[in-house]
Amino acid sequence: MSDTRLDHAGLSVRDLGVAADWYCAAFGYTRELDLRVDPIDLDIVMLIHRSHGDRLELLHRTGSAPGLRAADPAAAALSQGFGHVAFDVADLDATFARVVGLGARPVLTPRPSPEAGVRMAFVADPEGNLVELLCRGAGR
Repeated sequence: MSDTRLDHAGLSVRDLGVAADWYCAAFGYTRELDLRVDPIDLDIVMLIHRSHGDRLELLHRTGSAPGLRAADPAAAALSQGFGHVAFDVADLDATFARVVGLGARPVLTPRPSPEAGVRMAFVADPEGNLVELLCRGAGR
C-alpha cells in the first residue's frame, strides 16, 4: 500500500465562487478545473495547492441543504462522518489572524494540541465548516 496517497477531499458548499475564492486566499490554492455533471445537476471546482499537490474539491448541487455545522470540534465528533478539514501551516498565529480577517469565525484560538509538539487552532469557514490549523514541529 506504499503507493497509496490521499488525492483530495470533497466539500459540498452553498456558493462555489465564494468558497473557491476564500480557500484560495486563505490557504494558497488555485483553481485547477471546473466541471459540470449535467445528469445530476452538479457543479465542481477542483482546487490544487501548486507547492504541495493536495487538492480540495468543492461541489454544489441545486437543492442541497446545510448538513453538519458543529460549533466546535467536540460537537462535530458527536456526528459520524467527516467533521473538519485540517491544514498544516508554518505560522499558526499569523495564519489564524489572516483567515479570521478573511471572514472565518474563530472557534478555538491557537493553543497546544493534545498531540505532543503540535499547536492547533480551529476556525469555521464563511459557510460554517470547521477548519483545523496545525503547526507541527519546534521549528514551525
